[in-house]
Amino acid sequence: MAREIKFSLVYRDMWQSSGKYQPRMDQLVQVAPAIVEMGCFDRVETNGGAFEQVNLMYGENPNKSVRAWTKEFNKAGIQTHMLERALNGLRMYGVPKDVRQLMPKVKKAQGVDIMRSFCGLNDHRNLELSIKYAKEAGMISQAALSITYSPIHTVDYYMGIVDKMVEYGADEIALKDMAGIGRPTMLGKLVYEIKKKYPHIIVQYHGHSGPGFAMASVLEVARAGADIIDTAMEPLAWGMVHPGIIAVQAMLKEDGFLVKDINMKAYMETRALTQSFLDDFLGLYVNPANRICTSMLVGCGLPGGMMGSMMSDLKGVHHAINLALRKNGKPEVTFDELTVQLFQEVAYIWPMLGYPPLVTPFSQYTKNIALMNIMSLAQGKPRFCQIDKDSWNMILGRAGKLPGPLAPEIIELAKKNNLEFYTGNPQDAYPDALPEYIKEMEENGWDRGEDDEELFELAMHDRQYRDYKSGLAKERFEKEVAQLRAEKNIAKAPASSSAPSSSAVTLTPNYITEKHANAIPVVASVSGQLLWELDFNSSVPPAPGREYKEGDTFCIIQASYALENVLVNKSGRLIDTCVKQGQMVKKGDILGWIE
Repeated sequence: MAREIKFSLVYRDMWQSSGKYQPRMDQLVQVAPAIVEMGCFDRVETNGGAFEQVNLMYGENPNKSVRAWTKEFNKAGIQTHMLERALNGLRMYGVPKDVRQLMPKVKKAQGVDIMRSFCGLNDHRNLELSIKYAKEAGMISQAALSITYSPIHTVDYYMGIVDKMVEYGADEIALKDMAGIGRPTMLGKLVYEIKKKYPHIIVQYHGHSGPGFAMASVLEVARAGADIIDTAMEPLAWGMVHPGIIAVQAMLKEDGFLVKDINMKAYMETRALTQSFLDDFLGLYVNPANRICTSMLVGCGLPGGMMGSMMSDLKGVHHAINLALRKNGKPEVTFDELTVQLFQEVAYIWPMLGYPPLVTPFSQYTKNIALMNIMSLAQGKPRFCQIDKDSWNMILGRAGKLPGPLAPEIIELAKKNNLEFYTGNPQDAYPDALPEYIKEMEENGWDRGEDDEELFELAMHDRQYRDYKSGLAKERFEKEVAQLRAEKNIAKAPASSSAPSSSAVTLTPNYITEKHANAIPVVASVSGQLLWELDFNSSVPPAPGREYKEGDTFCIIQASYALENVLVNKSGRLIDTCVKQGQMVKKGDILGWIE
């Protein structure tokens, strides 16, 4: 009898790998019945990752979204699964132990069946609590391997991690091929070894289609014994996302597997609804580059989901790099040459940094170091003279143990900067925090919510939750959408984030002096840490009198998810600046004045 292969629709990650936001609750509720009617999915990825954070960012309650979104699948007997980042939970940095323990309790109560947990460094210590807490809450614990390709990441290496996760009690194993660079042959061998040693363990494969290996990888893991395949669907399939369900289903059916048929009428309805969400506002945030596959990713191993933000970073620093090259008597580079240079720099430094799998947030850290290296070299400086704090934490072991050894020059650089390597359990650096958040809710008169779900949101995303409660998040989001729509109607929008026009900003009187009377403010387009020309070590902002052309990069803001460029929206001369290097700014803050 033919062996059955089941399918999961990664509806959350489809959006995550395409743009910035997820659909609203009313949209999710609208599309859920059509997904059920398709009849081919045994699982749907409903939340996790950045899902809840971006809900807060546009003023929507993520707890209500998750409950409403999972309800239809729960009724139909379709399992729902979420994604969480082990030590980092649902955010980009470490989470206290008591908050991590609360998360699966809340999610189980909200209708989520499976917690897929991954550590970007494959440090099993970070996964132990995820497995433990998921099972305590009655969820299925699916422990994920962050798949990459290097001399370190062999089948034996991954099997050593699988052994620990099974020891901790994981019910399932996922292969999270986040950049799609896992070689099909190796992936097939890995699945075969897992099923041979642990035949009771369900194996689920998640592979992005960016570099082009995806369909071959799906076929290899299916033949090797994988039970479930993650798929996407048009209009968001392929590109930097995931293979489409129609092609995957047809391929596996022809290969002799038992697969469910697709109700094409329901498929077309789901497709049309998804397109309508793009047409509403979500398409404003989808970078066209994310709709295209590129084999250039094979060499550098960067995940497809960050390609849009990376291209934005490159566009922002292109002018500054060429300016530095000119000053040093070197030839300028085209944008395409700079893109290849970045890919090559990532490939060059990745082994030196201990081969961290290039998945959130370590892909961002590695890319940032590479980009700053390119800037330094253009300025005639050595590599690694500009490394930000979060990247140092990765290097020093504060996020977990790196898979491979650091290069001697990186170790020497740490010693030169009087930095200490951390060998303890990363979780120990984050003491329990729920009592403080409970106190804050009581002082504000905020309800902790059904099953403590509001307490959880505050503790996991405190800054975004406060902005949501105050109404600031919704106000900012509506202005942002209005600005983008205006730009689309008036002229082609810039490839990277630009500062809102002065009419969209309320100017606090104490920002304005006599010399600002005829000047135009440059404002922060996102919240984060301000950087002048990607120089983390400089404390000097640009000097008054500097000339800018419309579209030039004024500064860079390191947001929670990527580097964002603040662009000048009118040519002019710098009057003065209001922010120091490394200072935290909020979206809408005035950064400087141009006349």
